[in-house]
Amino acid sequence: MLCRMLVAVSWISQVQICLCHPERALQPSCKFMNTPRFFCLSLALACAASLLPAQNAASGVFTLVPAQCVWRAGDNPAWSAAALDESGWQSLATSKFESDDPHIWIRCHPDFAGFPQADEDEPALQVRMAAAYEVFLNGSPIGRNGDLHSGLSGMDLIRIFPIPHPALRQSENLLSLRISRRYSDIAFVRSFASLPEFRFGNRTVLVNDRAGYIVAGLPSAFWGDVPYVVLGIVGVMLLVFSLYDRTRIAPIVLSVGFIAVAAIYALFFCGAMMINMPVWLYIDSAAIFSTISISSQYCFPFALLQRRIPPVFFVAIGSLIFYAGWHTIDVFLPLPLALSLNKLDITVFAFSMNAAGAFLVSAPAVAYWRWSRVPPAIRPIAALNILWGMNQTLFFAALLTSMGVLPGIPNFFQSWMFPVSTISQFSIIVAIIVLNLRDQRQVALHRAALTGELLAAQEIQRAIVPASLDFLPGLEIAVAFRPAREVGGDFYSCRVLPGNRQRVLIGDVSGKGAAAAMTAAVLIGAAQRHESDSPSVLLDHLNRVLTDMRLGGFATCLCAEFTTAGALSVANAGHLAPYRNGKEMEIDSGLPLGIAQEAAFTESSFELAGGDRLTLLSDGVVEARDKTGELFGFDRVAAISTQSAEIIAKTAQTFGQEDDITVLTLTFAQEVATSV
Repeated sequence: MLCRMLVAVSWISQVQICLCHPERALQPSCKFMNTPRFFCLSLALACAASLLPAQNAASGVFTLVPAQCVWRAGDNPAWSAAALDESGWQSLATSKFESDDPHIWIRCHPDFAGFPQADEDEPALQVRMAAAYEVFLNGSPIGRNGDLHSGLSGMDLIRIFPIPHPALRQSENLLSLRISRRYSDIAFVRSFASLPEFRFGNRTVLVNDRAGYIVAGLPSAFWGDVPYVVLGIVGVMLLVFSLYDRTRIAPIVLSVGFIAVAAIYALFFCGAMMINMPVWLYIDSAAIFSTISISSQYCFPFALLQRRIPPVFFVAIGSLIFYAGWHTIDVFLPLPLALSLNKLDITVFAFSMNAAGAFLVSAPAVAYWRWSRVPPAIRPIAALNILWGMNQTLFFAALLTSMGVLPGIPNFFQSWMFPVSTISQFSIIVAIIVLNLRDQRQVALHRAALTGELLAAQEIQRAIVPASLDFLPGLEIAVAFRPAREVGGDFYSCRVLPGNRQRVLIGDVSGKGAAAAMTAAVLIGAAQRHESDSPSVLLDHLNRVLTDMRLGGFATCLCAEFTTAGALSVANAGHLAPYRNGKEMEIDSGLPLGIAQEAAFTESSFELAGGDRLTLLSDGVVEARDKTGELFGFDRVAAISTQSAEIIAKTAQTFGQEDDITVLTLTFAQEVATSV
């Protein structure tokens, strides 16, 4: 039964070999491993193997004890030779690598006497170490890990190297290890020996031993990391929903923090599974995601209340950004400097980061300090946010006990972090997400109601923008209307009045959207049943209507009346003057409607000739703005004012529309003028 379990674990190891060594991917065993049937079978057998005692996976392995090894700082290729004076070397059993030199040599003298695997096929050496190194056996290189020049290596911390078969039969052997250390300690990595470990045995047995180490860590890696990965997936969903309403920044901030947390724990899981990603990428990514996570989650209370973040919090966040930025440039530093700064990193920098995080824990308490000012609708989220802050306070307090800065207090971090902190923190965060989703649903319902109101406003807009124009024979009138939003504040009307008179009304209400459209509808309605009024009298009436409404806004408006004989009367309330045959007409202009009730409006009279063309437009044409900020301007308007209404509107819209665009052109027919 035990052998079958080891074979199952061996299959999993072979999968990693196929993935890490593409040259083996075409072998029959690797082809089979790419099938779903193999994946399901391996997963089931691996779960069964995880229940076995750890020593079973290591059966048949010869472990080299530290007492058989010595070490020395420096780098001299001659130190791999068999004949070497080791009197100045230190024992690996009694001292650690305390040197500031990034280069270390280790020499071991393994005794294989009585080792039963000496005559087996495929003898191999397993090295457990987090560093770049090169392995020598009896002065000959047998393998390496990483780049010795830069000290960079991968997260595959257990490597296996084949060794010459006759070496195990020798009475004396020399194992040498040439090490380049870039990191004195690898942060965010599951507990791993700081000193190298050497194991000899059959290659298959060593592969099983490595797989057993990984499988043994599956339960803690799964229960500790997977919940936060699920949290990240929920965070992505929350972010997608929140992007539709960018005015509500709090859900966006919260979702970004959760996604960063999930990315951190995904890295932890990859580290526990020894996915062979570069160590620098692992550390840099963890530092960056930690900074994003902490900053986002502690900015959330202020974003929820739409309050400014106190400057002192920016100082703490700045220290986190510095910590993450330092890690991103660390890979470019020379090896000796990188090792020295890494030692500073795991002491001063790491302590500063934890201190900044511990200070930022107070963010919920500061943001919700005056509870009476917290809106009732968000108090449930605020209460959970405060509980989460208290949980984080305990987290950092336990972290201090692990750093040895509190003498006499035992280390509560390892025992409290996952079983208590993870469960409670995860529960609180899930509750906050649920409340946020509920809030998002309420916002969605509110938006649905607003959408209904907007549809009603669009119906009103259609009512005030006639589908067909009413004009006298002999007059050719065309109009182009381009609102900046679903509804706009521009309005116009063309009506035939008694006595063969033609009235044209064009205006622009201040503001945009539904409110402006409602005001425009009121003005169009107020102009009805005033057919006998002259242009100036009509504007005076509309001005009194708008001022009596006390809406606080205003509207520009121009009223023009034509006769078939070519007589034109124009009254203007702050609107753009019309263009006649490409030239701006000189007319009197009064105040816009709605500013002063006693405002007076005068009329300007003109005689039109056959073929004359008038162009009336709103300021949305003149104020069109391109990407550089340049306005369309009056000169461009004058240059195209003889074009059709559709061309003028399209040209301004293409240039860069920022406001409602309305263009109305009127042509006085040549034959009508002649007959008159």
